[in-house]
Amino acid sequence: MSEPNQPSPSKSDSQPTKKMGGILDGIEWLGNKLPDPAFLFLIGATVVLVASALFAPSMPGGWRVQWNDVGNRAGGVDQQLSEIVREVPNPADPDGDLVLERATFQVVETDAGTEAHLVVTGSGEVVSDKAGKPIDFAERGWAVFGKTVRMVTDPETGKETQLLENNGTVTFATSLLTSEGLYWCLKSMEHNFMGFAPLGVVLLGMLGIGVAEKTGLIAALIKVFMRNVPDSMLTPSMVFIGIMSSLATDAGYVVLPPLAAAIYLAAGRSPLAGIAAVFAGVSAGFNANLLITSLEPMMANLSQNAAQIADPLREVSATSNWYFLASSTVLISFVGWGVSAIFVEKRLAKKSADQGGPDPVAAAHAKKDIGKLDPIEVKGLVRAMAVLAALIGTIVTLHFWDGSPLHGSDGSFPRWVAVVVPLMFMCFVLPGIAYGATVGNVKSTKDAAKHMIDSMAMMAPIIVLAFFAGQFVAYFGETNLGTMLAFSGGEWLFNQGLPTPLLLIAFILLVMVFNMFVGSMSAKYALFAPIFVPMFMLIGIRPELTQVAYRIGDSVTNVITPLNAYLVIVLVFMQRYAPKAGMGTLIAMMLPYTIVFAIIWTAFLLLWNAFGIPLGVGDPMEAMTQVAP
Repeated sequence: MSEPNQPSPSKSDSQPTKKMGGILDGIEWLGNKLPDPAFLFLIGATVVLVASALFAPSMPGGWRVQWNDVGNRAGGVDQQLSEIVREVPNPADPDGDLVLERATFQVVETDAGTEAHLVVTGSGEVVSDKAGKPIDFAERGWAVFGKTVRMVTDPETGKETQLLENNGTVTFATSLLTSEGLYWCLKSMEHNFMGFAPLGVVLLGMLGIGVAEKTGLIAALIKVFMRNVPDSMLTPSMVFIGIMSSLATDAGYVVLPPLAAAIYLAAGRSPLAGIAAVFAGVSAGFNANLLITSLEPMMANLSQNAAQIADPLREVSATSNWYFLASSTVLISFVGWGVSAIFVEKRLAKKSADQGGPDPVAAAHAKKDIGKLDPIEVKGLVRAMAVLAALIGTIVTLHFWDGSPLHGSDGSFPRWVAVVVPLMFMCFVLPGIAYGATVGNVKSTKDAAKHMIDSMAMMAPIIVLAFFAGQFVAYFGETNLGTMLAFSGGEWLFNQGLPTPLLLIAFILLVMVFNMFVGSMSAKYALFAPIFVPMFMLIGIRPELTQVAYRIGDSVTNVITPLNAYLVIVLVFMQRYAPKAGMGTLIAMMLPYTIVFAIIWTAFLLLWNAFGIPLGVGDPMEAMTQVAP
């Protein structure tokens, strides 16, 4: 008898979905027009090559750029150094072979303003034009003069202000579209690939995590946690365990949604609400965690390499965001609870069972065996946890034991921080082997090696990406374009006088938008870090703060971007309970999490920074006051 009343609400409900679907179709169309992220870096490297030739100054009199090896840097990769040289007769043997004469750029203050002159090393001869007038090379190409931030006091008001002054240095673009430059590109190709900072970190981390995941240890831990959660805390626990699943990289996308749906169904609630809550944690809360994950050293490496554009001695700790991200885990869990209760579950509860709403009949059957572990799996968990506890106890003991490998500091950080990636590797691989040996899927070293090989097979896209990203990053650095963009952009921002909160909000919004089109977190940060980290350093925003702002923007739009490959997997899980559900259904369900997470998380960061609380272990909590290119 109620059928006549159905078309109207059905039409009303479909309009927002169609509108959202139209937006999604546009994003998906545009996103599909973009090449693979690896080839985005290839395009970027090509652009850098062309830009380097356009912006490099022309140098008369036979002067050119030459590249030299200057030993090994921290990563064991040969570092290249370019210098200005020309060939001249040997004064000691005029009839012999030509020798190299070297020159450097120097800053000179004249009546016309700041100029850059080329001065011959040793003799101090200034390169001049035919009339004998020194050539201003800043007029022959793009030049960025280094600046120092100095505090000055107004004698009348006594108020201190910051002032930018030339520090006597100048940076020019260096062309790679020359004979020497192209040779350098070929010679350094292998070094650029192997020296790409995140590559070793990700591969080493996945060797250990892969064993824990493939043996079933991660899935067993998740089941135990979810099975023992009270109904009243179900939603925040779903978001929380989703956030914590980043320890197992992408395992949470596959393991958690079907388990969450089954748990919600057994509780008499919409299974889609369970999928939404756990997906929000896994994806929108991806960058938060109570523990140090494999993401931390990878991000710190990228931040440190970028920071050293501005300050060659600047270091960024892998634990420098730990306090904030651990606190964010709790915050996002409860914010996700509120979003689920207010926006998501209330709407889903009104739907019929075939549209993903509650199903009382199915609830009675699903409640019987959710998350049930076999006795052998319980035994495996006990052994794995015993191994993990022993490892953690050993690490703590070695940290405090004078003379042990982990006692003391390595540079600016405690030794355990400096070797956090190898420690993480052991804390995953050894409990994983203990669990696998107990349940029977690790019977020999061959089985353990196979699990590592399988996990490495999943890393093939990262390896391909690293090759092209490594070339782009190296070209960007060698041409000096990264340094010049950073310092010219930083000077512009400094002169605008924008407050730090406004800059951070703008940066987070930029990352959110960019994430809709480039899904890879490391790929985006490899593009962003060389520009924004040193640029923000010049105006007093430390790399640790820039990094955590990036991670907020990168996380919150993960649940609505069609370039997230796991969106399709989540949609398949949804269609088990709502066969007619489409991508628009998923986006409409997840959009409230994106909006609310972005607002609350950003506000949390601004408050945290306003109170001057360290972001983590190794966060210096002090603005840089002097930066030179």
